[in-house]
Amino acid sequence: MSPARRCRGMRAAVAASVGLSEGPAGSRSGRLFRPPSPAPAAPGARLLRLPGSGAVQAASPERAGWTEALRAAVAELRAGAVVAVPTDTLYGLACAASCSAALRAVYRLKGRSEAKPLAVCLGRVADVYRYCRVRVPEGLLKDLLPGPVTLVMERSEELNKDLNPFTPLVGIRIPDHAFMQDLAQMFEGPLALTSANLSSQASSLNVEFQDLWPQLSLVIDGGQIGDGQSPECRLGSTVVDLSVPGKFGIIRPGCALESTTAILQQKYGLLPSHASYL
Repeated sequence: MSPARRCRGMRAAVAASVGLSEGPAGSRSGRLFRPPSPAPAAPGARLLRLPGSGAVQAASPERAGWTEALRAAVAELRAGAVVAVPTDTLYGLACAASCSAALRAVYRLKGRSEAKPLAVCLGRVADVYRYCRVRVPEGLLKDLLPGPVTLVMERSEELNKDLNPFTPLVGIRIPDHAFMQDLAQMFEGPLALTSANLSSQASSLNVEFQDLWPQLSLVIDGGQIGDGQSPECRLGSTVVDLSVPGKFGIIRPGCALESTTAILQQKYGLLPSHASYL
């Protein structure tokens, strides 16, 4: 499907096509429910709370609610909307990387400089080879992904040219979060991903970013991320440049610096170098 077609269409029609509906205030569908009326936290966004926490087993009675949340998010993403999602590090804003209008909306609502890149979220390590020119062993990718890292590599022609048009590189994320992996796989395409906060404000560990809600179509509430006490909780992913063969550069230390550098240096013998992606 072309980027233009993904951006078109009314969200209501898309939602109806996957069987979503809104009941009376306070009603529940399965284990998934909206905030009680008549006082939602903020206008504009629809809130869906994930049943349970972490991975939901295939045979679990909560699986139906989990699947409903996935369908709702995929419907909005395919309609060109911006959706707030939980990850393994912070809450993020996701949109279809193929939809140029959605990419512009992310920059606009965050007040983010368009000279700063957005990461790409994928569902499987195998997908990395479609969207990047990989110059590291497959084992290295599998050692770091899924995980709280962003791996920067040379982008392929498969990515939308309007995504980070100022750089030949792209940062790849596969969060160690069951919902995000399921979402990326169900969406069947790359998702643009950035933190859910205004550029001048702190990152979010829960759905505390109500200032953004009026400009979002859907907020997926996966509960609190981390313990929320230590400053390290808000550092985000560790960003590593792997675009130069045999070397790596730390672009952002993030929350997994020690474990990541240990793997890169001790197991794979990569040498540290200067990085300039950001």
